[in-house]
Amino acid sequence: MKLQKQLSRKVGSTSYPKYVIVLPPKIVEEAKIKEGEELEIQVAGKKITISPKQK
Repeated sequence: MKLQKQLSRKVGSTSYPKYVIVLPPKIVEEAKIKEGEELEIQVAGKKITISPKQK
């Protein structure tokens, strides 16, 4: 797994990047996350936790 930086858009001389994490299908299946599902992200120090958004 890697963190990827992609150019989102460029306005004049200012670039706006976005970051993407590619998850292997096995991880997505184990976490029971579906494509297009809203996710919540929590950051604690250097740890990032991603979970399905509570309804």
